[in-house]
Amino acid sequence: MHSTTHGSDDAAPITSPNSGARNINARDEHISPGDIAVGVIVGRSAEYFEFFVYAIASVLVFPSIFFPFADRLEGTLYAFVIFAFAFIARPFGTLLFMWIQKRWSLDMKLLIALFMMGTCTVVIALLPSYSEIGGAAIVMLALLRIGQGLAQGGSWDGLPSLLALSAPEGKRGWYAMLGQLSAPLGFVIAAGVFAYLIGNLSQEDFLTWGWRFPFFVAFAINVVGLFARLRLVSTTEYARLLDTNHMTPAPVGELMRNQGTNIIIGAMTALASYALFHLVTVFPLSWIQLYDTRPVESFLLVQMAGAVLAALGILASGYIADKVGRRTTLGTLAALIALFSVFVPSLIDGGTAGQNTFILVGFTLLGLSYGQAAGATTSNFQKHFRYTGAALTSDLAWLVGAAFAPLVALGLSANFGLGYVSLYLLSAAVATLAALSLNRKLEIRD
Repeated sequence: MHSTTHGSDDAAPITSPNSGARNINARDEHISPGDIAVGVIVGRSAEYFEFFVYAIASVLVFPSIFFPFADRLEGTLYAFVIFAFAFIARPFGTLLFMWIQKRWSLDMKLLIALFMMGTCTVVIALLPSYSEIGGAAIVMLALLRIGQGLAQGGSWDGLPSLLALSAPEGKRGWYAMLGQLSAPLGFVIAAGVFAYLIGNLSQEDFLTWGWRFPFFVAFAINVVGLFARLRLVSTTEYARLLDTNHMTPAPVGELMRNQGTNIIIGAMTALASYALFHLVTVFPLSWIQLYDTRPVESFLLVQMAGAVLAALGILASGYIADKVGRRTTLGTLAALIALFSVFVPSLIDGGTAGQNTFILVGFTLLGLSYGQAAGATTSNFQKHFRYTGAALTSDLAWLVGAAFAPLVALGLSANFGLGYVSLYLLSAAVATLAALSLNRKLEIRD
C-alpha cells in the first residue's frame, strides 16, 4: 500500500483499482463487519493453532529431543526460554513488515510474513535431534523460533481494530470478542491432535516422528488462513475502509513521542488476561508432566473442555461489555483473577479434582477477560497512529504478560513453591487494575 497524507477523515482511497497484487482478487462489493469477522476468525485460528502446536511441543517433546543432556525440569526451562524468543522478536517483525507494507502493499506484507511463518514451522518439523547434530539443533530451533516471531509481527493486518471500528452502534464489545474466539479454537485443535498421537503411538514413535505431524498440519492450516485473509484485504473496498479509518503505518518515532503512553497503558490493561493465558495452558501441562502421574493425554482432554468454557466466556464477554462497558468488564475480571490467584497452590496441589477445577475455572475466567482484552485502548490513539499503535500495543502485551509466564511460573514453583505462581498472577491483575484506573483519568482529563 502506497503512503498517503492524512488530511481529512473522508480521504479518498489511496490504492488504485489497477495496482499490483490488489487487483489479483479485486472485488468492489460492500464489506460488512460480518465479512471482516470471518477473515479475523479464520486467519487468527490458523495463527493460534500454530502457536499452540509449538507451545505443547515445548513441554512434551523439546526437552527430550533438543535438551537430553539436562534433567527433565532443566530441559523444560530451556525449551521455555526458546519459546519466549518469538515474543521478543515480534515487535521487530512488526516494524520490519510495516516498512514492507509502506514500500509495496499490505498484500505483499501478509504474503511474505505468512510464507515465512509456514516455512519456519515446516523446517522445525524436519529438524534433527541433539543426539544427531549436537548443539546445532538447539541453535537452529532458536533461529526458527525467532523467525516465527518476526513473521507473527508481520502478520498484523489491522483486521481486529477495523472490526471494532466497523461494529454497529452498541455492538463494539460483541464484535471485539469475535477474533478472540480463535484462541480456544486453535488450542482445542492442537491439544486434540497431540492427545490423539500420544494415546495411539508408543513413546518412541511419538518422539521419533509423531510429534512432527502437527507442524505439517499447522503449515496446511496456515495456507488456508493466508488465502482467507488475502481474499478480504485484496479488495478496493477494504483499502477504502483502511484509508477512511487511517489504518496505515505511521512513523514509529513520532508515534512514541505523541502516543507512547497509550501503548504502555494498553499493554498493561491486557496483562491479567495474557498472564492467565499461559498459566492455564502451557504451565499446568508442564507441571503435570514433571510432578504428577496422571496420563498427559487425559489432562489435555480436560484442558480442551476448559477451552470450550473459555469460548463460551468469550461469547458472554461481548454481551456483558455491551451492557456495562469494556472497562467495567475488564476491571471486574481482573479483580476475579486476583481472587482466583489465591487458590492456585491448593488447586494445583489438590490432586485430580483440584487440578481439574483449576483448569475449568481458570479457562472460564480467561474467556470472560480475554474476550475484551485486545484493543481495549485502541480508540485512545489518534487516527493517524491507530494502525501501528494497536500492533505495538499487542506486541508489548504479549511480551510483558505472556512471553515469560511459563518459564517464570515453572521456575519459581519448582524451586520455591506454587505460592509464587499466585504472586505472579496477582501482580498481573493489579497491573491491569492500575492501568484501567490511569486510562480513566487520562480520558477524563482529555
